[in-house]
Amino acid sequence: MTTNQHTAMVIGGASGIGLATAHALTADGFRVIVADVNEVAAAEAAIALGPTAASIHMDVTDEASVEAGFAATGNPSAVVSCAGLSMTGPITDLELVHWQLTLDVCLTGTFLVLKHAARHIADGGSITCIASLNGRQPGTGMAAYCSAKAGVLMLVEVAALELAQRQVRVNAISPGLVDTPLVAGISFVPGLTEDYLANTPLGRSGRPEEIADMAAFLASDKAAWMTGTAVDLNGGAHLRRYPDVLGHVRALMQTPPA
Repeated sequence: MTTNQHTAMVIGGASGIGLATAHALTADGFRVIVADVNEVAAAEAAIALGPTAASIHMDVTDEASVEAGFAATGNPSAVVSCAGLSMTGPITDLELVHWQLTLDVCLTGTFLVLKHAARHIADGGSITCIASLNGRQPGTGMAAYCSAKAGVLMLVEVAALELAQRQVRVNAISPGLVDTPLVAGISFVPGLTEDYLANTPLGRSGRPEEIADMAAFLASDKAAWMTGTAVDLNGGAHLRRYPDVLGHVRALMQTPPA
C-alpha cells in the first residue's frame, strides 16, 4: 500500500459501528483501509466500499499485528479505533480470563492502536477511539468493560496532550445502546432493552450510522480545533441511570420454563 494523505484506517471496520464508519469516510472522499481480526469479513467490506478501499488483517491484542498493519498502510490522515467486546458477570464470579480478554481488546488494544497510529499518522491528522457510555456510567455485571472503557477515555486525553505539537487531534465517542452485533444478545433478556430505553431521554437506541457520522466529523477539518474530547452520543442516557443488567439476568434465570 502506498502513502496517501487522504487515507483512513478503520480498526474493527468489518461490522457494526466500524463498518458504518468505513462507509461514511469513503463517502467523504477517504481511501479507506478496513482492518479487522476477521480477515474474510474485512475483505468483503472493502469490496463493498469500492475500488479505492483495501483490507488488512489486524489483531489488536497482538502488537506485531498492529505494528505491521500500520507499516503496510503508510501515513494515514485519519484513524478510527472501533474494536471491542464485552465479557459480563458479577465481580465475585467473573473469571480472570474473561476480565483479561475484555481489557486486552478494549483497553490494551486501544493503547496499541494509539501507539502505532501516533508513529505513522500524518501531522495534522485525527485519531478517534470508540469508547462507551460505560466509560463514565457503571453497570452491574460489567466491571471489566466499564473499567476498560474508562481507561480508554483517559488514554485519549493523554494522547491528545502528547500529540498536540504535531497538530494530531485525538478524541473519543461514547455511544450508548446502538443496534450492532455486539449488543444483540440483550434482546434475549426480558425487560433489559426496555430498561435501556426508559433511561434514554430520547427514547430509542442509536444507529451505527449516527456514530459513524460523528467519527467522520472528527476526522474532518470541521473539527480542527477539537482534541482530548469525549463526545456523549447516547440519546442522553448519561443523564440517567444504567440498567441493572445483573438484576434482569437473575430474573430470567429464576423464571420457570414455559
